[in-house]
Amino acid sequence: MQHSSGGRPPYPRKIAVVGGGSTYTPELIDGLARLRETLPVTEVALIDPAPERLELVGGLARRILARQGHPAAVVTTGDLQAGVEGADAVLLQLRVGGQAARQQDETWPLECGCVGQETTGAGGLAKALRTVPVVLSIAERVRRAAPDAWIIDFTNPVGIVTRALLQAGHKAVGLCNVAIGLQRKFARLLGVPPAALHLDHVGLNHLTWEFGVRLGGADGEDVLPKLLAEHGDAIADDLRLPRAVLDRLGVVPSYYLRYYYAHDQVVDELRGKPSRAAEVADMERQLLAMYSDPALDTKPGLLARRGGAFYSEAAVALASALLRGAGEVQVVNAYNHGTLPFLPDDAVIEVPAAVGTDGVRPLPVPALDPLYAGLIAHVTAYEELALEAALRGGRDRVVKALLAHPLIGQYAQADALADRLVAHNREHLAWA
Repeated sequence: MQHSSGGRPPYPRKIAVVGGGSTYTPELIDGLARLRETLPVTEVALIDPAPERLELVGGLARRILARQGHPAAVVTTGDLQAGVEGADAVLLQLRVGGQAARQQDETWPLECGCVGQETTGAGGLAKALRTVPVVLSIAERVRRAAPDAWIIDFTNPVGIVTRALLQAGHKAVGLCNVAIGLQRKFARLLGVPPAALHLDHVGLNHLTWEFGVRLGGADGEDVLPKLLAEHGDAIADDLRLPRAVLDRLGVVPSYYLRYYYAHDQVVDELRGKPSRAAEVADMERQLLAMYSDPALDTKPGLLARRGGAFYSEAAVALASALLRGAGEVQVVNAYNHGTLPFLPDDAVIEVPAAVGTDGVRPLPVPALDPLYAGLIAHVTAYEELALEAALRGGRDRVVKALLAHPLIGQYAQADALADRLVAHNREHLAWA
């Protein structure tokens, strides 16, 4: 790809990572090192406001690259403008409020009998309200410092954040690791290379189903019936859903659908055990202690339990397709543009798309049964109202978004949840 700046090389030169102090980052760096032919880079800028954390992560990143003989320089900085200046792609992987805010998202909704989860339900709305204004501010600074850069958003809730970026006119694509994780899992079960499988992956971020698993490409044989017949028990166990649910549906839902299909059961479970946020916070403490060891030059095994499996492969493939490709198929979050005819064109959906230097184009998907189309439309309406609340603020807008969410929908719950949301997030809400 030829850059507009003339003297730039015909390949991506600089990748910037906002939230570079995340414990996820060594996973990304390991992917950049292993997949250097897919995405050649000469500089990785890790940007984070937490200097001690950033230096630990940056040190390990340098050692990982050195061990694998990769020549890229790793720059660490708390200066956003300096970090993104001249970047070809900017990856967003930040968490506004840190694990402490996530802990709140996962607990106070339970007081109202609703699921406590960082992207689904009232907790997901709280995360959106904290995150959207910060991401839009970052994106504006990226536009000034690196106007040609693609923004790849891994920051949750990805669908709402990506819609905010696109509506503001940014060159942005949303990314989630659910699809690539399922592709790799199915490939292991079937004994085939992951690249041999194309998923008919359709829905919204964290609200998707696999309607087909095709061997050999988008027009290949659908082996989903075989997969369910021979490995349905294993898949159901991973999703923590009864095998009978999968047999009845004939499709594979993402594990986030358990919050809808077994909501009350999940609420009871969450009330009786430590939050996922507490588990992650403990893992992060252990990981940062490991990262401080100057002898460590590989990503530790504990990182796989942190979440974000195959994030590096997905991110590298997407960045490469945006910067060097021509129509490569990736599962992304992008504008609907008629792909799902029952949604507005500016809804953000998660589907396979042709990705190239000119952007993303969602591919045609199967017609959806009302069982799926109805829930997608319902959550899309909530996401539209959630984005409105994130952009304009106000308790009334928060209540409307909660009323629209299929897991809430009752005025007493919406009022009680809105009060708790504002109380726990006041420091992050300019209007509160």
